[in-house]
Amino acid sequence: MKKEITISEFAKLMGVSVQQIRYFEEKGVLFPSYIDENQYRMYGIHEIYRLAHILLLRKVGLSVQVIRTWREEGTPDDMQGLLVQSVSKMEAEMDRLRTLSGFIRKVLDENERYGQENASFQVIQRNQLVLSSWFEMDMESELDARMLAQQRDTLPELFEADIHYVYEGNHRVLLCTEVHDMEGDMVLPAGEYLSYRFSIQDDEELEQHFNQFQAYADGSSLFLTGPRILVEKSYLSLFTQESIYYELLACVNPYGKDAPKPEESQ
Repeated sequence: MKKEITISEFAKLMGVSVQQIRYFEEKGVLFPSYIDENQYRMYGIHEIYRLAHILLLRKVGLSVQVIRTWREEGTPDDMQGLLVQSVSKMEAEMDRLRTLSGFIRKVLDENERYGQENASFQVIQRNQLVLSSWFEMDMESELDARMLAQQRDTLPELFEADIHYVYEGNHRVLLCTEVHDMEGDMVLPAGEYLSYRFSIQDDEELEQHFNQFQAYADGSSLFLTGPRILVEKSYLSLFTQESIYYELLACVNPYGKDAPKPEESQ
């Protein structure tokens, strides 16, 4: 009985397809031990180890071409370098996947928080928020495709990041995104904020919601200070496709409109 096995036996033993073994042969990284008189490709223990190495190297991310080059002229130091490089790529990919997983959780949490409920007002406690400016536009203008194209060099991950529209009362609105672990262009202090969550299908509805926001603050004797911040959560449109979800924010002065702050009363 022959010590070698046929290609079909070889494929079954190694858990791969015959086509994959033929592919490796075409690429010059694996050859049969010999071809018998019936033109059967025969494989021995040496080829088993060879294929095991190839499958392992493919599993760690090396291309067939890289494997062939290493097989022909590589050294142990070369393999060391290839594996170190592979680990670095894997770690970068794991970081990417962790970031993506975090974003998906954020989308799910935000959707649960917004849900299908009607517009809602709340006074909430917020941490300090650091913003990086993107570009300015006139308050009467609507964001359009041309504006985005003109800002393509600084375009953030538009449908993954919250876009903050900062209204400072000078008929201009500054578009910003939140930044972490770095200096920004604007800092919104920690404290109590009036939060108003709503969704619209047409930008023309925004003015109405701004008016409702101020009317609620006046009716609740809340003195709002600082800029109005409109936070666009475009990724929540994944659930509705037609509506855009927003949160309108403004800092609440706990001392009221006329009461002095502690440092002013001393």
